Amino acid sequence: MFTTSLPEGLRFAFGTLTVLPVTVTRWDREAARAGMLCAPAAGLVVGLASAALGLLLLLLGAGPLLAAVATTAVPAVLTRGLHLDGLADTADGLGSGRPAEDALRIMKQSDIGPFGVLTLVLVLLAQVAALAEEYGESWSRGALAAVVSATAARLALTLAARAGVPAARPEGLGAAVAGAVPVGGAVAVALAVTAVSAAGGALPGTYGPVRTALAVVVSLAVAELLLRHCTRRFGGVTGDVFGGVAETAATAALVMLSLG
Repeated sequence: MFTTSLPEGLRFAFGTLTVLPVTVTRWDREAARAGMLCAPAAGLVVGLASAALGLLLLLLGAGPLLAAVATTAVPAVLTRGLHLDGLADTADGLGSGRPAEDALRIMKQSDIGPFGVLTLVLVLLAQVAALAEEYGESWSRGALAAVVSATAARLALTLAARAGVPAARPEGLGAAVAGAVPVGGAVAVALAVTAVSAAGGALPGTYGPVRTALAVVVSLAVAELLLRHCTRRFGGVTGDVFGGVAETAATAALVMLSLG
C-alpha cells in the first residue's frame, strides 16, 4: 500500500539527487519508492537551471560554446558531481575485467582510474559539443535540450529502480532504492515524461514532438543497455551504477537531439 505523500516523495528526490537545501524526512522503502517516482521532477528543475544559465550567457553576448560549457556545468554543481563520479567508477569497474567482488571494490575506492578518466572526458566532450551545436541553431533548441536531457537522466533512474533489478551491495543509496519502484509506476512516469517532452518539442523553433520524444526513448534504451550489462557484471546495481545510467541517458538524449 502506497502511504507516502507527494511532498515526502519530492523531498526524497530533491534531497538525494540534488544539493538543494531539502530535508529528507523518511528513508524507508515507501519513501524511496515515492522519491524515485518523483526523480524526473528533480531533473526538470536541474534542467531549467542549466538552460537559464546558458540563455543568460547568450543574452550577455557569449557564444554557443561557452553557453554549452555552462549548461553542462550546472548539473554537475547541483549534484556535487555525484553522477559523474558514479559514471567514472562504473567505467573503472567494468574496464577492470575483474570478478564482480573485485570490481565492486575498485568502484568503491576514492580514486579514479584510467577508464574512468577517459569516460568522463569523452562524455563531457559529447555533451558540450551537442549543446554547442544546438545553441548554435537557436537559443530555444539549446534550452529545450538542456531541460529534456536532465529530465531524461532522472527518468532513467526511475526505471533503474524498478522491481526486479537487484542491489549489488546490501548498503548504500543504491541498495536503498533498488527494486523499490513498481514496474507499472515506472512505465507510467516514463510515458508521462515522454509526452511532456514531445509537447516541449512542439514549441516554435525547437525540434518537433516526434524527434524530441524519440530522443527520450533512445536515451532510455541506451541507459537500459548499460543497466543490464552492469546487473550481469556486478550482480546488481549500486549508487555508482545509478550515476552512470543517469549520465549515459543525458548524453544519449543530447546526441540524439543534435543529429540531423
